Amino acid sequence: MTAIRSILAVVIGFLSLSAVSQTADELVAKNLQAKGGVDKIKAIKSVRMTGNFDTGGFKATVGELSKRPDMVKETFSLQGMTQIQAYDGSSGWQISPFGGRKDPEMLGEDDVRSLSEDADIDGPLVDAQAKGNKIEYLGHDQVDGDDAYKLKVTLKNGDIFYYYLDPDTYIEIQIEKQQFIRGSVRESVTMLGSYKPVNGVMYPFFIESGPKNNPDQRGKITVTKMEANVPVEDSEFKMPAAPAAPAAAKPTPKQ
Repeated sequence: MTAIRSILAVVIGFLSLSAVSQTADELVAKNLQAKGGVDKIKAIKSVRMTGNFDTGGFKATVGELSKRPDMVKETFSLQGMTQIQAYDGSSGWQISPFGGRKDPEMLGEDDVRSLSEDADIDGPLVDAQAKGNKIEYLGHDQVDGDDAYKLKVTLKNGDIFYYYLDPDTYIEIQIEKQQFIRGSVRESVTMLGSYKPVNGVMYPFFIESGPKNNPDQRGKITVTKMEANVPVEDSEFKMPAAPAAPAAAKPTPKQ
């Protein structure tokens, strides 16, 4: 009897794992279908977004330009100055005038890591297995008191995303992110809402993002314009050459 109980325990455990795996696959399929379907999602070759940024009354203009396969350029404009961070598919760079640096410079590994994740135009749920991402269903959870399905998405590089899906639409309403950097954990949260179709694909037109444990430091973005399949050259994402230094003035010959 003991042996039978052991076998049953193993079989029941296996079936439970299979059910969880199937549920995760089903939720991902419903999510992608609700956003327009994989075919329409993959038909988006480029996206240009502009929006208004607000955090505690501090206002600015933001923009994001994305292009397949893995290119992104993000801008933050205030008082006539624009900060740029971009990833061209292999390396990242920035122009940071607010820090007194007007010339382009290479980004460090940590910033490049975040940008390369932003550059995935489809997001980690599309072709997850081919990308090396692992998706698990964690059951139900709460978002602002409302019920939500919770998915855990572990990227190939070890970063973790927790997707909270609306139980009625199956579209994500919150994403929590964990990055493991040099032995420490960096956590952030993104709230998503006001979804609208662009070329048949649903995109959030309201985004609130920032540190998970400090809501006061989160910024809110209200999208004012979203365009898909805009013509854009790959060179748009390449780091521009620094301007040449002015030539030294020649000394005036003595009389």
